[in-house]
Amino acid sequence: MTTTTLTRPELTAADRCDRCGAAAQVRAVFPSGGELLFCGHHARAHEDRLREIAAELQKG
Repeated sequence: MTTTTLTRPELTAADRCDRCGAAAQVRAVFPSGGELLFCGHHARAHEDRLREIAAELQKG
């Protein structure tokens, strides 16, 4: 049996914050597998809550 791990692509200039549309700098990956992209401002604004719900924050 082979196990494959999916990796998420690096953020690019085309990736946008799901909150305001600015350039995305952080990907929040949720335990359920979903994700949201945030600009630096919104990542900092929501960081405490994201950590509370065990989201993995990937800076790109």
